[in-house]
Amino acid sequence: MTDVDGAAPGVVRDALRSRDPFPGTAGFAGELDGALVRDVLGRRPVFSDRESPESWSFDPTALRAPVAVPAGHVRDGATERAVWSLPDPEPSAPEDALAAVRDAVRASVRSVDADGVAVAFSGGVDSAVVAAGVPDAPLYVAGFEGCHDVAAAREAAAAMNRDLRVVDLGHEDLRRAVPEIVRATGRRNPMDVQIALPLFLVAERVAADGYDRLAVGQGADELFGGYAKVVDPATDDRVDADTVRGARRETVLTLPDQLERDVLTLRAAGVEPVAPLLHDRVVDAAGRLPADCIATPDERKVALRRAADGLVPESVRAADKKAVQYGTYVSRELDRLARQAGFKRRMDNHVGKYVESLLTEG
Repeated sequence: MTDVDGAAPGVVRDALRSRDPFPGTAGFAGELDGALVRDVLGRRPVFSDRESPESWSFDPTALRAPVAVPAGHVRDGATERAVWSLPDPEPSAPEDALAAVRDAVRASVRSVDADGVAVAFSGGVDSAVVAAGVPDAPLYVAGFEGCHDVAAAREAAAAMNRDLRVVDLGHEDLRRAVPEIVRATGRRNPMDVQIALPLFLVAERVAADGYDRLAVGQGADELFGGYAKVVDPATDDRVDADTVRGARRETVLTLPDQLERDVLTLRAAGVEPVAPLLHDRVVDAAGRLPADCIATPDERKVALRRAADGLVPESVRAADKKAVQYGTYVSRELDRLARQAGFKRRMDNHVGKYVESLLTEG
């Protein structure tokens, strides 16, 4: 039996034979010739059942004891083997590396099928570059009143002359969505829940408005050095590496776990994610960037911002952004709800305990 999500079976068979981690897809997973496969970055999840290994699904809630196939692996019943690993090539010359990223990014965002697609938009360079590839798609942002992301998205959408739809969030939205996210993803820790909440609530509105696909900027921070810890890793205890390229690689290797959460969240809300910045061509080009084209003390995501030059307005190209859970005030308001429910900050893991209480109520 063959049922592969994200790529033609022949492409995956060729990649298995050649062990090519970048066969020209935006990720794949599923059953191929009786075995389960998942691409090198885990951009699409697939699960088998621990209690019944022959049973599998793209949706973990369909299985009694779901176990994700690790990124880059093939699982055949109880047997599992690694096939693909993330390359670590030598850096190219700066001009060549920047040109390769520019070409890859522009080709990927412009190849997005505009039919039935909306864009998750925060006003930062990541989502703006994605939006530029589908100029007629509506842009969506979620947040509480006064939050950074809504203000930034409004400014950026106006600069790009684009239609922006704001999803105004309230406490009841969080209370209702938390149990749905936990059921869909199996994640209960506060950080995962906080990150998933804005995605879920935007995607719900997108689906209600009649769109079945949501284009997202996932992967940009990891691939292009968007995190502060990448700038001077030798003095930052949040990473093990002591070089910019090494720290960037560490963040890229966190993508499989993050993407599993995000994909399952968006699908639970009724849309299929589209992540053009995670296409093989972009991942490959980003991997060849020298350190100064990744992050410097003065600028993060150097190569992506260069690729965005002329594609988005200068004010948007240079814009900074906050992590989604903070930029939307979701983290702050979930903490407020926890305290209002009696879970005070002096308690260990007070937000986590509040999340558990919402599951009990449901």
